[in-house]
Amino acid sequence: MKTERRKYAKYALIFAGVAALTSLVLGLIYQNFSLPVQIGLGLTALGLAGAIILDPGTLKQLMSGRQAKYGSNTLVLTVAVLGILVIVNLVGYNNTVRWDLTEDKTNSLADETQAVLDSLDINVKAEAYFSMLMSRETANTLLQNYKANSDGKFDYEFIDPNENPLAADEAGITRDGSIVLRAGTAKEVVTFVNEEEITSAILRLKSPETKRIYVLTGHGEPEFTGNEALNYATAARELEAKNYSINTLNLLASNSIPDDAQVLLITGPQKPLSQNEVDLIETFIAQGGSLLVMYEPSILTEFGEQEDPLATYLSETWNIGFGDDMVIDITANPVTTAVAANFGSHPVTEKLNSMVSVLPTSRSLVIGTSSGFAPSMLVATTDQSWAETNFEALQNNEVGYDEGADQLGPINLALAAEDTNTGSRVIAFGDAEFPNNAQYQYYGNSDLFLNTIDWLSGQDEMISLTARTQTTRILVPPNRYVQNAILLGSVVLIPALIIMAAIIVFVKRHREV
Repeated sequence: MKTERRKYAKYALIFAGVAALTSLVLGLIYQNFSLPVQIGLGLTALGLAGAIILDPGTLKQLMSGRQAKYGSNTLVLTVAVLGILVIVNLVGYNNTVRWDLTEDKTNSLADETQAVLDSLDINVKAEAYFSMLMSRETANTLLQNYKANSDGKFDYEFIDPNENPLAADEAGITRDGSIVLRAGTAKEVVTFVNEEEITSAILRLKSPETKRIYVLTGHGEPEFTGNEALNYATAARELEAKNYSINTLNLLASNSIPDDAQVLLITGPQKPLSQNEVDLIETFIAQGGSLLVMYEPSILTEFGEQEDPLATYLSETWNIGFGDDMVIDITANPVTTAVAANFGSHPVTEKLNSMVSVLPTSRSLVIGTSSGFAPSMLVATTDQSWAETNFEALQNNEVGYDEGADQLGPINLALAAEDTNTGSRVIAFGDAEFPNNAQYQYYGNSDLFLNTIDWLSGQDEMISLTARTQTTRILVPPNRYVQNAILLGSVVLIPALIIMAAIIVFVKRHREV
């Protein structure tokens, strides 16, 4: 009977060992004292208790014999070493010291960023919305650098928008890999995860001024509310998440532009503005306001042969002209879709060089030649496109390039101009659909629209970080003979020496016996 109990005691001990190993593995995976780890430790304790109950004699022998003496010494030394390791880790955790040993300080924040963190008088919390499909490594390293150098003023956490959709919706997150920075009730959204964007967002949080946008109505423009495909509700949510306030404005009714207006949006009017409205807009811009105009091709509007005072003003004052045509791009499907594959050198587009934008129906934009402002090209098509002027052929699906009548690509799709004296800024697009609910998430459309609003409201380039000198390192592999020598030494020579040493020790001890 005693032998049978001892056998079961052995099984209980094995069970305890398996449970302890499982607890260790789970602890390493979850990195916390989670419920599975607690259950594993409980099962370990039960297994040990069962082994003692089933075979108390063996435990007594172990505790009183020579093995217990040496075992207790080993236990004391083990506990002492573990205690030292725990103390060292606690001291290290509470007194973080980081060294950047890279030659070009790749893992250090720029001096400008450090100055911003040193001057922080607010607590900033970053919420990084990254799903399991998006790599967190770069963002985690960068945010950890901010936290380590902020003297407790900066903290962060990662949130999976798929697991916590309510938090993502409340934060206004519409894309994976975005970071929301909060300070009190103010927040800023960063969609390009880099040091310059995060530092600029922190600067904006230090002066949390709501940026007021007014959207012109009364001419058949799509709305910034509602989930209809042609409306701009998705874009509006992202703008509001970036601390913009969106307001509607009917100049035909109010006959004035509010004093707090910073940016005026004219998005896809179906009928032309009146001369009185354009006069008010001209005064607004002359006093430092900014304007975004997004026109559709005239064939898709009700402009007809009516005069367009706004187009006349933009052409005569800003050298921005709208072509009476529709862009045809044979690389797209359908061909009336204009693919924005070329981007100009401008703050709006400098981060879009690895993307494309899709403008469903666009007209061309023309840079004027009169004296005054020199607009910058923001977006253009490839040379596999042209500006079709034969609207009858368009309606009959019989388009074709007509030399002399049609302009051959690249075709300008967006232009920007700035008055450095007044701070006024103007951007014009030949398409009004690319930021609507149906098109907003396609490729670089959302980034193009948000960057446009940021530039018009003066939120571009708030901080310019000192460029680091990159150190180029080239690994020169050893020649074939050296590679063979390394292989021989690591695979053959070292194992052979270990085996020989083991044989010598075995023979020596055997002779002594």
